[in-house]
Amino acid sequence: MLQAWAQRIRGDPMTAEARIHRPSSLDLEGFAGLSEAEALLRLAREGPNELPSRDRRGFLAIAWEVAREPMFIMLVAAGALYLLMGEHGDAAMLLGFVFVVMGITIIQERRTEHALEALRDLSSPRALVIRDGRQRRIPGREVAPGDILVLAEGDRVPADGLLRAGVHLSVDESLLTGESVPVRKAVSAEARAMAPPGGDDLPSVFSGTLVTAGQGVAEVLATGPRTELGRIGRALQQVGTEATFLQRETGRLVRTFALLSLGACVTVVVLYALTRGGDFEVWKEGLLAGIALAMATLPEEFPVVLTVFLALGAWRISRHRVLTRRMPAIETLGAATVLCVDKTGTLTLNQMTLRRLDVEGHTQDLATTGPELPEPVHELMEYAILASRKDPFDPMERALHAAGKTWLMETEHLHPDWSLAREYPLTPGLLAVTHAWSCGDDQVAVATKGAPEAVMDLCHLPVDRQARVEARVAELASHGLRVLGVARGRYGAADLPEGHHDLDLDFVGLLGLEDPVRSSVPAAVAECRTAGIRVVMVTGDYPATAVSIARQAGLPHPERVLTGPELNRMSDAVLAARIREVNVFARVVPEQKLRLVAALKANREVVAMTGDGVNDAPALKAAHIGVAMGGRGTDVAREAADLVLLDDDFSSIVAAVRMGRRIFDNICKAVAFILAVHIPIAGLSLLPVFLGWPLLLLPVHIVFLELVIDPSCTLIFEAEAAEPDVMRRPPRDPQERLFSLRATGLAVLQGITALAACVAVYLLARPTHGHDAARALTFAGLVASFLAIILANRSWSRSILGSLRSPNPALWWVLGGTTACLTLVLAWPVAQRLFHFAPLHGLDVPLALGVGFASILWFEAFKLLRHRTAPAGG
Repeated sequence: MLQAWAQRIRGDPMTAEARIHRPSSLDLEGFAGLSEAEALLRLAREGPNELPSRDRRGFLAIAWEVAREPMFIMLVAAGALYLLMGEHGDAAMLLGFVFVVMGITIIQERRTEHALEALRDLSSPRALVIRDGRQRRIPGREVAPGDILVLAEGDRVPADGLLRAGVHLSVDESLLTGESVPVRKAVSAEARAMAPPGGDDLPSVFSGTLVTAGQGVAEVLATGPRTELGRIGRALQQVGTEATFLQRETGRLVRTFALLSLGACVTVVVLYALTRGGDFEVWKEGLLAGIALAMATLPEEFPVVLTVFLALGAWRISRHRVLTRRMPAIETLGAATVLCVDKTGTLTLNQMTLRRLDVEGHTQDLATTGPELPEPVHELMEYAILASRKDPFDPMERALHAAGKTWLMETEHLHPDWSLAREYPLTPGLLAVTHAWSCGDDQVAVATKGAPEAVMDLCHLPVDRQARVEARVAELASHGLRVLGVARGRYGAADLPEGHHDLDLDFVGLLGLEDPVRSSVPAAVAECRTAGIRVVMVTGDYPATAVSIARQAGLPHPERVLTGPELNRMSDAVLAARIREVNVFARVVPEQKLRLVAALKANREVVAMTGDGVNDAPALKAAHIGVAMGGRGTDVAREAADLVLLDDDFSSIVAAVRMGRRIFDNICKAVAFILAVHIPIAGLSLLPVFLGWPLLLLPVHIVFLELVIDPSCTLIFEAEAAEPDVMRRPPRDPQERLFSLRATGLAVLQGITALAACVAVYLLARPTHGHDAARALTFAGLVASFLAIILANRSWSRSILGSLRSPNPALWWVLGGTTACLTLVLAWPVAQRLFHFAPLHGLDVPLALGVGFASILWFEAFKLLRHRTAPAGG
């Protein structure tokens, strides 16, 4: 299924069959192109038309980097310790887990190496060139500087070049500029240098962009890394990724516990032997005690928790249509403070829609129009469609046809029997297109659409009416609409003038088209604001459109706009100060997006960046979390990103944020549990050494306890639902550690009270029951305290009884399995001998269990007191 999705989103906009039927009005006479020999010579000199790959890390290099991580070193050390103990099954399981985790990590690392390969694929489509005076279809990587390209609707441009001939050529440059509207291209025989992407009536065409209309002949100026696309690729190479907070904090905890474990192990072995005579048997018992303590304190659960929580989190988040490419980014997204959003395709649908019809005396908003379109605007829509191609590729013309199918299908305003008699194309001097249709009786119906000023010129409007139309144009544009004028005329077939300017038409009205905001965006933005996440819109579009979209999306202070040219004049320090109060950035180019991310990071923000185009890839990689659009995004953006939205729905980001916060909360709960339960284990291992008691915990006891600890710290806490206030609190401080001093103190206190309860059980039972029976009761109390700590830490805001109402199937499996196994080892004589227990009688076991559970009551009182003193909504 995922492969099918990938194939679908990687497909070209037009099928091969659709590309066969192209108009042949382009005159190719006079274009001989390069000779084959000259093309090969230039190709050898300049290199292939593709991006060179950086020095890639091989499998062994990546494996070595992963193996040097402290968490993997400690896992290997723990496995070796099990081997020394003779626990071959446990050793095999632990070391096998090492290879599984290492394999997952290596796969993730290898996937990040594919970004430049995807960029090369995008920049090297098939190309139609003229060589030796003949047209030839060649691989894009074989295009050489000086080649003559033949471009047609639906083609991707294979290299940067200058347009030398063309007919109505329009190109979608949104991959480079972020603008959703295609730009017109103008022919130039004199141009010798490339102009920047974006803007109408320029001769430059760029590698990777899409021809949306017309035909053209271009001379190649730059190939491979020297193209605009290649420059972005080089920027992507230079942007590094950062270790996440969770990775750094886990490494710190692992190193700390590893040192403590090693020191405590050596101390126990030496002290035990020195305080008990130092003969061989004593050293053996001391080594046994040291091994038990090392097993109790080795931090093997930390990397297990990290891997399991993020892997299952990636699975859970995929149910919200979010694909996770780098799992640690999930918890980082939960800490995001700023979400940089590209307008086109992220906040908007990236498709033009007809929104307003405006004739003198009547304005119709199609968003609120029922099934019947008012008669005054029928003619306006009719002639707008007649001025469009029958099978359009241009998004505005497609929007007009879609509206016609909705509102004109059952009316007399569609004319399937009319035939196109003549076309007056759009030119730089007259930004309008006119179609003349044969409608019978030797009559021709003329339909024109284009820039309002051009259409008014063709209609020869009087000054007062021009002023009224211009006022309406300004009003529509203020709502972020792209405005077109429509006119009509009637001629006899023999009277149709030759020149476009010679037409005399009647002005019909104005069209307002928009790239609409997704319906789910305002609610998603509002939830982000409630969660303390700032949404910043970054777009290559004009400020007026950006302000309108920002206002519709619900961004605060949309009128505060910073444009790309203004940004260029700012120093990094000034930009970092201004960016604190500006949420809308317009006319922005890729390099400036990187500057925005850098400025936000300089302000100690945790930055998430969404995007879908090639131009977004460097910023996606530079941000703490890159979020790519899956449906309309490019391979480059998806490969550079950490998360991919499969349905391009902005609200999915909010679901990902919620999931990230839940995962981090649950990781903290799991780590609290790990810290808390290891304290009584360590204490019961150390106290006999210092106080001269017989050993209380042996390796077999530690193995039993690990069977409780491992599923509890992974399955139970991973499955816990989010806290009720998870999206009503601000993001955590970016500098906050995985486990703060306050939280660590609470976990340590839980462990100390559990240790105190177990010691109390032992001291009370030993005088009357003997050491082995007291050990059994102490062990029962220890297991009971473990279960109590699990129940208490499921929620840090609700009581144990309150959290029991929240379903968690894993909890009952662990509680039931632990209870059954504890009953077995306390009651079955064979198990009693293996665990060095004595038979128990009467109320001994219930009392020991009760003392263990009672050790956590103080924490329940603390949660109740904290809840009563917390501010409302906190």
